[in-house]
This record gives sequence, C-alpha cells and structure tokens, in this order.
Amino acid sequence: MNLIPKPQHFKKSDDFCNLSDLIFYHIDKEISQSKDVIYSILKLGLKRDLEEKKGCIDFLYNRKIPKEGYNLNIYKDGIRVEASDYVGALYAAQSLRILGEFDLEEPVLECCEIEDYPEYPWRGLLYDESRHFYGVNATKRLIDLMSLHKLNVLHWHLSDDQGWRIEIKKYPRLVEIGSKREQSQINGWRSTDGDGIPVSGYYTQDEIRDIIEYAGQRGIMIIPEIDMPGHFGAALAAYNDLACRALDRPVPWYFGGNIPMRKGIFDWNRPACVSNPKTMEFIYDVIDEVCALFPAPYFHVGGDEAPMGEWKTCPSCQALMKKKGFTNVKQLQCNFINEIKAYVEKKNKRLIGWNEALKGDNLDSNVIIQYWTYMKDNNVSKHLKNGGEIILSKHQNFYFDMPYSQYQLKNTFNFSIKGCGLDPAYRGQIKGVEGAMWTEWIPDVYKFDFHLFPRLEALAEVAWNANSKNYGEFLNRLASFKPILKALKVNYAENSICDEMGFFKKYKYKSQWYHGNQNLELEENKKIKISKEDD
Repeated sequence: MNLIPKPQHFKKSDDFCNLSDLIFYHIDKEISQSKDVIYSILKLGLKRDLEEKKGCIDFLYNRKIPKEGYNLNIYKDGIRVEASDYVGALYAAQSLRILGEFDLEEPVLECCEIEDYPEYPWRGLLYDESRHFYGVNATKRLIDLMSLHKLNVLHWHLSDDQGWRIEIKKYPRLVEIGSKREQSQINGWRSTDGDGIPVSGYYTQDEIRDIIEYAGQRGIMIIPEIDMPGHFGAALAAYNDLACRALDRPVPWYFGGNIPMRKGIFDWNRPACVSNPKTMEFIYDVIDEVCALFPAPYFHVGGDEAPMGEWKTCPSCQALMKKKGFTNVKQLQCNFINEIKAYVEKKNKRLIGWNEALKGDNLDSNVIIQYWTYMKDNNVSKHLKNGGEIILSKHQNFYFDMPYSQYQLKNTFNFSIKGCGLDPAYRGQIKGVEGAMWTEWIPDVYKFDFHLFPRLEALAEVAWNANSKNYGEFLNRLASFKPILKALKVNYAENSICDEMGFFKKYKYKSQWYHGNQNLELEENKKIKISKEDD
C-alpha cells in the first residue's frame, strides 16, 4: 500500500480491478463542483474517454461522511466512492491515482476498502514568493502537487523587505519599484556576497484570480499574507513617507542584518509608522484590494520581527502611546494588529499573525496565531488559555527551507503537540499544521523541489493521520511513492541526504550552509541521482 498520507482505515484483498473494463463514470450533483478535475484524474489511469453514466466508477453523495473524507471501495468489476463534499470526492480520486500509479505507464488497481478523513482541517504550506518569484505555471504545479497530497491551504507570502509581488491598482509604484531588486545575497547568512542577478516579477490581479480559481478546483484555499508593520522594506522603497522618517532607500537585496551592518547601512530595517493616518489609509486601501481578490475567510498580517526603534523616537508614535496609556512599544504593535483585525472582520475575515505579535499584553484573543519560533514561547500557551486558536509551524518540524543537515526528514514526521511544548488538552484550539517554504536561498523550482520533497510527504502524513507513528512503515510507503514523484519530474532529496546523513557530513553541510556553499547538499543529491541512472 503506497498511499501517502496514510488512510485512517485500509483493507485490501487479493483481487485486481481491470481498468480496461471500466467505461462509465458518474458523479452525484451534490459533490460535482469541479467534476472535470476528477474526470481528468480518472483519464490518467484509463488513458481514454469515459461515458457519463452510472455503473463502473460511481462517486455518490453521502451526507454522513466527515468533511473532506471519503469511502473508497475498489471491486473486480467497478469502483464506488462516497463523500459528503466535492473535496472528499476529489481526494478519493487522488487516492485512486496513487494506488493505481496512474502517472506511470501501466496502471494497476488492487481491490481494497478505504474509510478516510483528515486529522486537521488546516493542512497548509507557506509559499514565499517575495524573496524569489516563480510565476503562474510554477504556482499551479505546486497546487497540483499539494492536492495530490491532500493539503488544503496555500499560505501565499506576497510581500516582504525583498519584494512586493501583487498588483495594487491604487498604488502602482508597489510593483513598478517594489517588485524589483538589484541582486540577491548568496553564500549564506554570514556572507556579504551578491550574485549580480536582478530579481523582479509580480502577479497581476487577473493572474491572482486565475490561480485562486485553479486552486479552488483542486480543494485548496489560498490565504494572502501582506507583511506589516515589519518586513515592509519593499513598500517603503516605493512610498518612503509610510515610515516614521521618509528616507530614500532601494528594495533590500540582502536577507539579514549582517550585510548592512558591515556596509554601514543602519536604517534599512524599518517598520511602517503605525501612528500616521496616511500610512493607515495606505494599509486599509491595500487590504481592500487584496480582500476583494481572495475569497478565503482569512487575512495574514505577518506581524513578526518588527523593528520598533523608530517608534521610540517618533513624536507621533509617542503621542499615540501616551493617548492609549501604553508603557512600551510592544503594546503599540499589538494595538496596530488589533486595528487591522477589526478592519478585516468588517469584511467577514479573521486575522492571522505570527507568534511575535503576542509580545505585547494587549493582543485580541480572536487573532489566530501561527507559532513558528524555535524557542518555546510561553505567550502562545497564554493565548490558548485565553481561548485563542493557533496554527503550528514550529521551526524544528516545519521549516523546509533549512538544510537537511539541520532538520532531517524524521523531524517533520516526529511532530507532536506535546513536542512543541504545548498542553495536548488544547488540541481543539489548534486549527492545524503548516510547512514553511521560505525562499531566501532558493532561486529556482529545481532547488525548491529538493527542499520540499519528501518533507511534503511527511507533512501530509502528520496533518492527515495522527495515528501514523511508525516511521519505518512510512519510509516503506515513501519508497513506493517515489516513482510517482519521479514521473511528475519532482527533484526530491535522496535517502542519504534527507534521512541517513552521518554526523561528520551533517557538520560539514550545515557549516557550509551558514557561511559557504549553500548548494552542497543539492549538488551531492544530483550526483546520487546520476549514479542511480547510470546503474
């Protein structure tokens, strides 16, 4: 059984279903939202057109099936699926695709019975296109791969210091200036090297709408993140009067503080001025256009790693603090996020922010917190005690941009709520889990794949089936799953890189990743693949 994620209940028999005998398909109207997508998956296996008629492959509505769940029965003479919604029917089709290896040359289906449903309603992946821009085709490819793995949330990181990637019609300079930078930092966090290659690119609003529709047809909700009040460098390069001081600065090409400190640039990392009415008008205008594009009932504000030094010396910010009775600038940040929360609620959306937003003591408990930081954050536990909800993206488990020498595949598979330092009693307030693909050091899809796969398989496993605890059994299924990835031209990491690296090699690769050749693991992986092909 090669299914990933592992189904809740699975029973197989010794019989086989001959796909060449199946000529009819039918989908009940209650679960046929985008039946052409389901039909396209079936055609992968049958390699021919089917007639729309009951009798061979039936997708039937059953309101008793859990949301996104499905029952799948493969008989010698046909296939029966039951689901209560379109997504459940879609996931049944994806399971058929994996079980029958439809993406390979000779599909085979063993007869079986499956009863399946997800552990978490939020099974997400953060997709950072601020640091590097991949474009429409690459994004749709990622959506297809997420759907195959039964992931249902794409968290689209569309703005940061290093790039603004979404068209805002009222503020054209955001893409005219904010979407471009002169080059990218290379050779690690401690390096001062640039690659000399300009980076640019953004999505028009029409492209955004097209991608959202494409994702929805594949069971994926897209959540936009517009980072503020920190990570605001690209916006300030376009409109410098949004800061406490109007300084003329380009879009930063470096990813951390080492380069500007060594080059004497001490004012590159500055926030939005949270007391300036003009800044707030800009932010509300941006939110208006973004929320009009994205139908999802969520908006991600970021709110992490905000530098607060300028607020301490800004007369306007200090006056606002005095008016509100605040004793520190952390409360000023929470006040800003609370205002954004109230604004998006008028649009019937809930606000999400990273757990640094909890540093003040006045954040509204209705803000959903995404918990990522490496060290334990006691504020997250307080948020849960106050009735708040969280999404888990702990660095050790779910930061997929990191080298395998730091976080091997088992780090993701071994995720647990208790392991994140949280009381399992709050399980009902945890919306789900989300992997993070930050792209500071990932300029292309080839390297993107290498960091993401097979970590995405482990993410899908822990998000879908909490009862999957046997790592060896998971690796066996993964071995059977990899031919599908290969057929889909996914550049996954080999076992000796992602799971079996020895101590000395780990030390060497990790050291190089931080201040040297960040492609060392990727290069070794390529050599292994070439060696396998030669054999």
